[in-house]
Amino acid sequence: MRKFFTSESVTEGHPDKLCDQVSDGILDYILSKDPNARCAIECCAAYDRMMIMGEVTSTAKITDDDYAMITRGIIEKIGYRHGSFAFDKCKIDVAVHSQSPDIAMGVDRENETGAGDQGMMFGYACRETEELMPLPISLAHKLARKLAEVRRNGTLSYLRPDGKTQVTVEYDGKTPVRVDTVVISAQHNTTVTQEQLKEDIIKHVIPVIPEELLVKTKYLINPTGRFNIGGPEGDSGLTGRKIIVDTYGGRCAHGGGAFSGKDSTKVDRSAAYMARYICKNLVAAGLCDEVELQIAYAIGVSKPVSVFVDTFGTGKLGDDELAEIVKKEFDLRPAAIIKTLGLKEPIFSQTSAYGHFGKPNLPWERLNKVESLKKYL
Repeated sequence: MRKFFTSESVTEGHPDKLCDQVSDGILDYILSKDPNARCAIECCAAYDRMMIMGEVTSTAKITDDDYAMITRGIIEKIGYRHGSFAFDKCKIDVAVHSQSPDIAMGVDRENETGAGDQGMMFGYACRETEELMPLPISLAHKLARKLAEVRRNGTLSYLRPDGKTQVTVEYDGKTPVRVDTVVISAQHNTTVTQEQLKEDIIKHVIPVIPEELLVKTKYLINPTGRFNIGGPEGDSGLTGRKIIVDTYGGRCAHGGGAFSGKDSTKVDRSAAYMARYICKNLVAAGLCDEVELQIAYAIGVSKPVSVFVDTFGTGKLGDDELAEIVKKEFDLRPAAIIKTLGLKEPIFSQTSAYGHFGKPNLPWERLNKVESLKKYL
């Protein structure tokens, strides 16, 4: 059966992604000084101001000036120095307080860490790409990264930081056969024409997609015709508003919790990373070709209340058997997840743009459980 599936990505200059990067930049700064810090930082960007809000409990002394320094450094790195308002000169408001003692009471158990909140988290892996990610989101991220690259290296110097990409892949059953449609919206200055921009994007950005997939592909480049005003000047930004871009492009379920700005006692983040780690190792070990894993927690309780596996009919064992294997082979308590994946380290800024999964240098992308899982075949 022929079917089509679409995923999108956004560049690092998208206003929501700007906020994610500030949130994770602050988190990494705090963790570098206090690995046991509790942090839940959210940001809102709107035209000429950035608001930093949330909770931080730490032995490190973080001042409003520190928050502003980190924020302006990230804004400058992204490249917001153009337009009628240069966002690197924005006003910064800070409203940060300590973590609620009611939450801390549930997390700070005497012998083990309780989950920082209730909720369900999902992981996913499949064989469509080398990194065991769905092809549409993988290609959308590559296009978004390339947009930023050709802007930064001067190949297309008229581009500005904001941008979005979208890829529709045609499948024959479960096998991707071609890219049907590519949509790219790229912020630009006022001098370039629509015709020149489209020609340049097709020449310099589209080639990140393998040529054999570009069969009768439709290209929609800046379909509105103009994209001069972008970033917070054009639209407000908010931490955690791109949760599907951050994960699997809509291919699997999502529990609703955002990642950026949260330390790893928040299972929204740590358990989602663990679920990806488990799924990737299950697929790589040959126990299935595709798998979705759900883990659910209650606040203050260390062990998950449920573990659910769905292999979409591709499992070499039954889904219920695989769920039992997961519970046997992987310690799903928050403290164990943090130890297994090294989540007290300041590694999170690299996740805050172009997805949290599929990047080879991240600890939850390791395949070090494959051999121990193969014994179940």
